[in-house]
Amino acid sequence: MSGGNFSLEGGFWSIVAVQTPGAPLLRVVLTSTNTVIVAWPAPSTGFSLQQIAVLGTTNWSGVTNSRTVVGSENQVLIPLPVANRFFRLKSP
Repeated sequence: MSGGNFSLEGGFWSIVAVQTPGAPLLRVVLTSTNTVIVAWPAPSTGFSLQQIAVLGTTNWSGVTNSRTVVGSENQVLIPLPVANRFFRLKSP
């Protein structure tokens, strides 16, 4: 279920892309090998991928996994988390 600036995910874990106004659109895909690809258009100069476990807090941290350019998008492969994880693109 989703609408406006929120989404509700069923199950025991969720991975959500939080859209930052003015930032490129994030895409999140579960792979067949139980990993997650977080992707956004390339090039997206000046933006970095950040993550957080709990929305509403301010301790976003940079994702340290390697970024790969595949076709026309940047992709980061993330191991399947055991809890919620939220992602955003941030420009300084």
